[in-house]
Amino acid sequence: MAGENSRGNIEHEKQRLLNQHKEKHFTAGEIVRDIIIGVSDGLTVPFALAAGLSGANATSSIVLTAGIAEVAAGAISMGLGGYLAAKSEADHYAKELKREEEEIVSVPDTEAAEVAEILAEYGIEPHEYAPVVNALRKRPQAWLDFMMKFELGLGKPDPRRALQSAFTIAIAYILGGLVPLLPYMFILKARDAVSASVIITIAALLIFGYAKGYFTGNKPLKSAFQTALIGAIASAAAFGMAKVIHPRSYCQCLNHIVILLLHKFMRYLFLTEYLDFFSSV
Repeated sequence: MAGENSRGNIEHEKQRLLNQHKEKHFTAGEIVRDIIIGVSDGLTVPFALAAGLSGANATSSIVLTAGIAEVAAGAISMGLGGYLAAKSEADHYAKELKREEEEIVSVPDTEAAEVAEILAEYGIEPHEYAPVVNALRKRPQAWLDFMMKFELGLGKPDPRRALQSAFTIAIAYILGGLVPLLPYMFILKARDAVSASVIITIAALLIFGYAKGYFTGNKPLKSAFQTALIGAIASAAAFGMAKVIHPRSYCQCLNHIVILLLHKFMRYLFLTEYLDFFSSV
């Protein structure tokens, strides 16, 4: 009776402390990562494409048509990429879960030793972790969850994650991609529209970069400047390259190659500084 009262008091005190302290950790890492991927590509790739075509003396209608086509194709491609990536993670988790479940049944002593090894890495002594190991052996599901998380470092994926990732990236890409194209909808001369597009897009990149830095724990001002600088370099390179090669018959082919290479380079610059952060979220 005394033991039950003691456990009840401990449980009550635990709940009191948990209710008293509210965690403020950032827990929307996957969604923000998808938004960053979509918006960063959406802002910069159509921006560079529009600037390049403007540099080749294309009309606003041509720039707008090509830009919308690129946004549509890019959104589908990026969304599909997000879906396949999330689906692959889910398939990998299911495969490892089945393997770990079989090992708990076929070689329980070995798995128990692995639990002990994991706990020992945290500085827990054998006489301290032995009761924990024995308790897990009596609870197969908890044991399985423990091994998946602490041995393999795998968290159970949300079954809706693949579709959520696809739609989030695609919508973010569309929203970002329409920003540099807005001036071409209202200004007939591409030469005039490109100036307005530069101003609007650089402003959007600054805002996006600041928000990106804020949510990812980096310096917001530095992130804003870096993001805007990358977009400006991309558009200037595409515009200048189009001007240089415009007189030649293979202008459009080379221009698209340049934009594609810039696209890959920008994605690398945008994403690499955030991979470490999001992998720990």
